[in-house]
Amino acid sequence: MLRALVLSGLIFAAPVAIAASAPAGAQNAPQQCADTAEKKAKRSLFGGVLNAVGGNLLGRAGVAGNVVSLALPVGSYLTDELLKKLDCKEQVQAAKATDEAVRGGVGTEVAWKSDTRANVTGKSTVTGEEKLADGGQCLTVTDVVIVDGEETTVPKRMCKAKGASGYARV
Repeated sequence: MLRALVLSGLIFAAPVAIAASAPAGAQNAPQQCADTAEKKAKRSLFGGVLNAVGGNLLGRAGVAGNVVSLALPVGSYLTDELLKKLDCKEQVQAAKATDEAVRGGVGTEVAWKSDTRANVTGKSTVTGEEKLADGGQCLTVTDVVIVDGEETTVPKRMCKAKGASGYARV
């Protein structure tokens, strides 16, 4: 029991420690998404430990199936062209819009507005669907991002293999 309390304390203290290490005023500035090998290694180790501990505790509590993923694989949802135009939070918003649109199927459009910068909006629209001979499925998704009045439209193809649970950009 004591071990569970200590580990849960670590899980809840982690966001506080991460927030405290951010420089002052960083919340108002657009985030830079560049990762160094050192940052990735630390995050991987720390995230792996937290994921294992949290999953174990939540699994024991019977709520593991209700936990929604906190991070989308942004790189598998967005093109490089859009990644360069959006800050980290906007990338997550755009990826969530794509994910929601894909779940809705052809004709679904999901719009978003930046939480971090004025005059940045976007939308994802599923414009086509194709069934593959091997049983997989592909969707055509068109992303539109407007930054300070400049519109960027990028079509992309997202596919999932037969029996797979999600789509990825191809």
